Amino acid sequence: MSIASPTTVVLGTRYARELPEMAVAWQAAEPPEPRLLVLNDRLATELGLGPDWLRTPDGVGLLTGTRLPAEAEPVAQAYAGHQFGGFVPRLGDGRALLLGELADGRRDLHLKGSGRTPFARGGDGLAAVAPMLREYVISEAMHALGIPTTRSLAVVATGRQVQRETPLPGAVLARVAASHLRVGSFQYARATGDTGLLCRLADHAIGRHHPQAAQGQRPYLALFEAVVAAQAALVARWMLTGFVHGVMNTDNMTISGETIDYGPCAFLEAFDPATVYSSIDHAGRYAYGNQPVVAEWNLARLAESLLPLLHDDQEQAVELATQALNGYRPQYAQAWSQGLLTKLGLPADTDDATVSPLVDELLPSLQESRADFTTFFRALAEAARGDIDPVRRLFLDPEAIEAWLTRWRALRPDPEAMDRVSPLYIPRNHLVEEALTAATEGDLDPFSRLVDVVRQPFTQRPGLERYAAPAPPDFGAYRTFCGT
Repeated sequence: MSIASPTTVVLGTRYARELPEMAVAWQAAEPPEPRLLVLNDRLATELGLGPDWLRTPDGVGLLTGTRLPAEAEPVAQAYAGHQFGGFVPRLGDGRALLLGELADGRRDLHLKGSGRTPFARGGDGLAAVAPMLREYVISEAMHALGIPTTRSLAVVATGRQVQRETPLPGAVLARVAASHLRVGSFQYARATGDTGLLCRLADHAIGRHHPQAAQGQRPYLALFEAVVAAQAALVARWMLTGFVHGVMNTDNMTISGETIDYGPCAFLEAFDPATVYSSIDHAGRYAYGNQPVVAEWNLARLAESLLPLLHDDQEQAVELATQALNGYRPQYAQAWSQGLLTKLGLPADTDDATVSPLVDELLPSLQESRADFTTFFRALAEAARGDIDPVRRLFLDPEAIEAWLTRWRALRPDPEAMDRVSPLYIPRNHLVEEALTAATEGDLDPFSRLVDVVRQPFTQRPGLERYAAPAPPDFGAYRTFCGT
């Protein structure tokens, strides 16, 4: 693989050229004292960007959007969105920039915290160190867990103070994504009333993410069906890992099927479908257990946006969209069921009549005992090997779970298969906060150690016991924030 130098970095302008109505040319704010805090060497190498060069002033300039190739056309993207159920017709990148498409043409290089844009809506356009590092560590963990996600390439301290409740050190995040097309992108195009724009946006999405849709009799319906399938699979993976996104607004649902926006996200500890971590989700709209239904609701908003492309007759367009949306629930149920079977160590063809009663008993028992979700499934693999004590200790009624274990073990679960899909190490909420607090104070060692651990989530390593343990009792109720 060739490695980039200052003269070989390529940033394509396809989005800006094909969708100028949804792109505002803009420049990143010059940081007064840029300093590279963390660089994803693995990702940089994969992208053909030399890690050593990215550490130079020119490389840091690329990562902050201030030293770009001559042909680059950085833009702030326009999109709309339903935020907590309320529609906002004009959101857009208020503190972000699309620098362009990387040389492979399949991935965007994008910034967060690069300064105010015309979409800032009164915000300062900046970001603080801790939220940008949060996105870095969580997105790396998600990637290691096999969950489709945007990736973090680097976090650069700006040397500028960001005023929140208290002054905080500022930073810019450079991230990579299959694209930044969202449900909200289609809502914006539909709201303009320009069917030609909506059509070009759909063609752009098909070419970028779902080229097979172009071969269908109804390409735009096939596009919608592909997004439905991608989101059903994605949200099932979230649920199987205990990931709580926290802000599933329509502008945070991608057309590619990647997880995006790691603001008030967190991972379940005590199993409870009603778990909410976001400080602003007062009604629990985006609680862990609501995520599959919210995803379906978001997809319905995408369907509404696509109606003019599905059929000339409104009623027939609605019928086609409804039929396609009706595929979401069975696809999600299939992905969830198959994933849960694997976590239970059972073959995919295990009789549903045998498994369903076990699942129907297990999840309420986990909730009643407030058992740690991640710990339980790793302990369950040990039970498959013959040691049931780690599982028994997680439950208020050890005898009842022992009876459940007897029935489950009779199915001869495969512990090695279980270990391959149930992580031992996740970004435990207390460890994330510990690492971010230290980083804000200038000590990046805890953050670097945490990143190293979560990049190998399935393999037990000596000396890392604290990274596999739930939060101590004195950690208290966990609350997360949007990081704006």
